[in-house]
Amino acid sequence: MDGDVTIILDGSRRRFAPGDEISGSYVIEGVEPDQVEAVECSIVWHSEGKGDEDLGAHFFERQTPDSAVPLNVHCPGRFRAMLPNSPLSYEGMIVKIRWSVRVRVFLRGGEQLLDARPFQLGELASARALGR
Repeated sequence: MDGDVTIILDGSRRRFAPGDEISGSYVIEGVEPDQVEAVECSIVWHSEGKGDEDLGAHFFERQTPDSAVPLNVHCPGRFRAMLPNSPLSYEGMIVKIRWSVRVRVFLRGGEQLLDARPFQLGELASARALGR
């Protein structure tokens, strides 16, 4: 599949405080409307490191050709959400918490297109910066 999906965050910010609004758009290229089964846009966090890895969705929106809001792959999709108080982004030596906006396009035949744009939530100092 030669298709592609690209996320564009509004403004030049990549760091946000709890309660800030994050917004942007996504563009799907190289696919015809009848090839798309669904588009999912989400704002997620995940942990990495030792122990169990967690994933949480703060915002989730799924569009299909049958959705109340028609799915139009030729027009950019939009998203907007207020960010939560936690968990904050963290770059520890054992555990990391990372946030991103993610768009997945499900195509007929089982293929998927995916893009993710990382961003930082909050201003926690990393363990490395503290010299630990």
